[in-house]
Amino acid sequence: MASSSTTSPRGTNFELDPGKAPRKLSVADITTPPLHTISLLVRNKPGVLVRVSLVFSRRGYNIESLVVSPAISTGGIEGAPGEFSRMTITCSGDPDTLEQIIKQLEKLIDVVHAIDHTGQSVIESELVLVKLKADLKNRTEILQVAENYRAKVVDYGPESLILRCAGDSDKIDALVGLLRPFEIIELVRSGKILMARGLEET
Repeated sequence: MASSSTTSPRGTNFELDPGKAPRKLSVADITTPPLHTISLLVRNKPGVLVRVSLVFSRRGYNIESLVVSPAISTGGIEGAPGEFSRMTITCSGDPDTLEQIIKQLEKLIDVVHAIDHTGQSVIESELVLVKLKADLKNRTEILQVAENYRAKVVDYGPESLILRCAGDSDKIDALVGLLRPFEIIELVRSGKILMARGLEET
C-alpha cells in the first residue's frame, strides 16, 4: 500500500502526542509578580509593625523590603517629635489583593494613612554596602566599576574593600551584577525609601 504523498517534518506532532512529556518552560516564560511600593504614616507605638506585617501575611503577600524611620508631622497633624514613624514597604503579589490590603491597613488604629505609590512620580533611593575580596590583581578593575556607579570606598584594607552606593533599585542591581564576578564577602541592602514629587503626599 502506498504511503501518503505528504510527510510532516520530524517532531512536528511532538506537542500533540499525549504520550510525550509536557514541554518545560524556558526562563523567558516565567513571569514574576509585579512589585508595589507602599508608604504608611503610623503612630510610633509598640506592636504596630507586627500588626502591619500580619495584614500582608494573611493575604499571602510577600514583603520584599521594609524600612521604618522617624517622621515629622505632616498633613496638619500636630505631634511631638518621635510620635510618628514612616514605613516604606516593597511587596509583590496580585494588584486586586493589594487594594484590599490597603483598606485593611487604614482601619488599623495606629495607621494614619497608607498610600500605594506604584506607577506614581516619586523619588526613590536605596543604599547598599558591599565587602569584596580585593587583591592587587583585581583592585583596579573594582575601583573602575565603583567610579562608574559613583560608589564610595568606605573601607580600604590590604585584602578587602567596602563600597557604599546609593540610588534607585535598578542602579543597585546593576552594580551588584557587575561585582559578582569578583569575590563578594558580604552584602547589605537597606531597602527602598521614597518621596512623592511636588506637593503630593507620601
